[in-house]
Amino acid sequence: MELLTHWLGKSVELELSGCKLPIQGEIVDVGQDLIVVYGNQRFVYIPLHHVQSMHVNTADDSSIVLPTPDPEMDHTNISYRKMLMNARGRFSEISIGGKTLHGYITNIMNDYFMFYSPLYHSIYVSINHLKYIIPSPTNSTPYSLSKQHFPMQPSSMSLSRTLDQQLHKMIGELVVLNLGCKPYRAGLLKSADSHLLALVEADGTSLIMHTDHIQTIHLP
Repeated sequence: MELLTHWLGKSVELELSGCKLPIQGEIVDVGQDLIVVYGNQRFVYIPLHHVQSMHVNTADDSSIVLPTPDPEMDHTNISYRKMLMNARGRFSEISIGGKTLHGYITNIMNDYFMFYSPLYHSIYVSINHLKYIIPSPTNSTPYSLSKQHFPMQPSSMSLSRTLDQQLHKMIGELVVLNLGCKPYRAGLLKSADSHLLALVEADGTSLIMHTDHIQTIHLP
């Protein structure tokens, strides 16, 4: 972290694994496993393990007037998991690389969290595959919907501590894996054991997939 503190206040461009477009802005905070960038009038929280490269953005010579971060996000001794806890229940934008989702973190487990989207409803998101999160100001709602038009409907399925255990509960269900991202798969979950799952696709093709490559799980 000491190395990163020298970058505080600098305008940078970051290349993130799985993201086509770089993140640009000013580094406003760093933690052991997280970096916070302010750009386009938004605070972007980025897990460090997805930063492939970072360099000073010499093309950006504009002076940025930094607003005070939302106190509910609490930057004291900031960390990735603490940030997720602070963002829970707030309308947020998240990136899993090839897909950007809008909604709310509702539950945080050991290696995944539940994300409720008005378009896709309950989505299981791997903590390791989250590229960044942008929490919106308090009381913001997606698509400018009123509270009456956006009732959160969490999944009725109970939550396990780990994503592997949760997959075991979904055996026999139709699932969508890696929503809008590669490797995208959809089909009937036949089995899940020892970090491997067996899926039968619509044409009857069977395949095996390692759970390390699962970014999101969605029950249609």
